Amino acid sequence: MTLTPTQSSTAGTEISQAAKGTAQAWIDANMDRLSVWHKHIWELAEPAWREYKSAQWYVELLRAEGFTVEAGSAGMPTAFSAEWSHGDGGPVLLTYAEYDAVPGNCQSAGTDPEPREGLSPYAPGHTDPHSALGISTLAGLLGTKHAMEVHGIAGTLKYTGEPAEKVQGSKVVHGLRGYYDGVDAIVSFHPFYMLPLCNTARWDTQCGSYYSKVFTFVCDEPETWQLSANPNSPIPASHSAARAPGANVALMSMYTSTRVMQDAMLPSFGGWSLSDAIFTQGQATADNLPARIAQIQYSWRCPTLEMAEHVLAVLDRNAEHAAALAHCRLETTWVARNRPGRTNHVLAQALYNNLEQVGAPQYGSEAIAAAQKIQQTLGMEPMDKPFLDECEALISPQDAEAALREHLAPWQKNWTSDDYVEMTHYAPTVRFYVSRPALKPAPGQGAYPGWVMNALGGIPATIDPTIDVAGKTIAGTFVDLLTRPELVDAAKAEFSQRTAEDPSPALLPADFMPPVEFAWPDYSAAPGAGRVWYPKAAGQ
Repeated sequence: MTLTPTQSSTAGTEISQAAKGTAQAWIDANMDRLSVWHKHIWELAEPAWREYKSAQWYVELLRAEGFTVEAGSAGMPTAFSAEWSHGDGGPVLLTYAEYDAVPGNCQSAGTDPEPREGLSPYAPGHTDPHSALGISTLAGLLGTKHAMEVHGIAGTLKYTGEPAEKVQGSKVVHGLRGYYDGVDAIVSFHPFYMLPLCNTARWDTQCGSYYSKVFTFVCDEPETWQLSANPNSPIPASHSAARAPGANVALMSMYTSTRVMQDAMLPSFGGWSLSDAIFTQGQATADNLPARIAQIQYSWRCPTLEMAEHVLAVLDRNAEHAAALAHCRLETTWVARNRPGRTNHVLAQALYNNLEQVGAPQYGSEAIAAAQKIQQTLGMEPMDKPFLDECEALISPQDAEAALREHLAPWQKNWTSDDYVEMTHYAPTVRFYVSRPALKPAPGQGAYPGWVMNALGGIPATIDPTIDVAGKTIAGTFVDLLTRPELVDAAKAEFSQRTAEDPSPALLPADFMPPVEFAWPDYSAAPGAGRVWYPKAAGQ
């Protein structure tokens, strides 16, 4: 029997609702496993480009679940790309995991400010937490796969492992290598991190551009600084000679000049920011010899590419002159260079409809008790309802957009940064948020210490509701896209229109590779295959 368009849509809706129920039932039945999985990734807490155990765990689990998995995808050691198909045809849908943690934020899953057992407080910890991001999308992926098998739904699921999001390192590379080509729709999830984007989807204001570049100063020929100094000494820079300024001087000149000139880079509006990090390579020993190598990384977030390019021009100029005055040569290496995001209203509305069906996270008695204990630890009077009201409420994409725009200039189209933006240039993409546990501020107390949200991100009773809601929302959205071809067609039509209006070509060459070999923060192996972090904590 041939169905009319109306009948086909009705049949698709009926299949969709049944399949959603099946996917959600799978998540409910496997919530204990999902919670254990999350705690494992949260405890690993490996930093950017060093997520070896986390990536391997995902690869092994996905293979066990029937996915074909390429480990080390696009030449990135801690990335992966997984794929699973059912039946003939159907759309290709993609979501992804992140699993990198942040150095200097090691916190236990408890109610006191203390590092995880056996580690220094300077070790990495999950702050956002990316651990919940990955397990939430995994829940949605596996719930969808189960529903496709039960209901005979055709389609292909793709799942990428995206390392080093904190330096926005992998998605631009996966995109350049074609890993997002042929995908019909992408769902991007992140645990809530700023109001009003809590339990909602982004509407018009997507994340902006993010540039990150490493400036390396190398003093190759310190002996040529003063050719006539100590001509009879076999040592190029004896202890009594004037030595070449060297790489440390170049780095500090770059650092200070950039700080002084920051107000001259861009006007003080638009929410742009500039961050720096000094690498430790080559700095471990002090001697009379000039430093041979020094490296500093700059990362900047801007609402427009034009603004990002203005910052780049100043940094490049500062680096060139700093190298010259310190008798060094300059090397520069891109870490990331991302375009602002492209919105898709069709997908945003479809996803939010599913989030409405699931509902916002709710915190039970065990979660409330943990939150109250933290408040007691901080010397506060425990609240009857300690969590932010917004964490347990929905806000529509349109209302969230209106609230967000109240704080932005009328001309500003983008705000903050995240490398999901690169995905939006390859396929229709929706970016959504589900609340992570956050506490209400007490009058006159100011913000909570950073360790509080980090701890709440590791306590099962407080973080599991995020995984539950996000996973079910992703599964519901995927099922809609798999069973309602008109929805995919509309999302792709909007994508094509927006692409034609703003083609926005890639900013890095097709053969670009991230500098994974740099001195990124790393664990050091301890006796017995344990892990330590330097500097060590007292008593280690």
